[in-house]
Amino acid sequence: MPDTRPEVLFLCVHNAGRSQMAAALLADVAGDAVVVRSAGSAPADDLNPAVIEAMQEVGIDLRAAGARPKRLDDAAVQASDVVISMGCGDTCPIYPGKRYETWELDDPAGQGVEAVRPIRDDIRRRVEQLVASLT
Repeated sequence: MPDTRPEVLFLCVHNAGRSQMAAALLADVAGDAVVVRSAGSAPADDLNPAVIEAMQEVGIDLRAAGARPKRLDDAAVQASDVVISMGCGDTCPIYPGKRYETWELDDPAGQGVEAVRPIRDDIRRRVEQLVASLT
């Protein structure tokens, strides 16, 4: 029997901050009801340390979950039902029948945890709305 769960792909250039938070928060909110991916067009070598800290504050350990920056590939877009760019001007292949959204968010790169917390909280609100639209 084919897997009928919706598949969501979060994109940002470095896949080290916003898209990682969004993917982890969606997995936290939706559990196994949604297939979650994240990627970047120019992935960083590692996750943003302030993002790791901000997520630990809400009980999500990105390292333990195996989160790491990943390169965007065409197959990830093709497999996804919803593709969400994190407002960073990322180029993304466009396929008919996919739902595309752009979430305008501040970039946590180079910011401390104090600046990352409101970004994380904004992403959580958006993720909760996304889950409601998928179910």
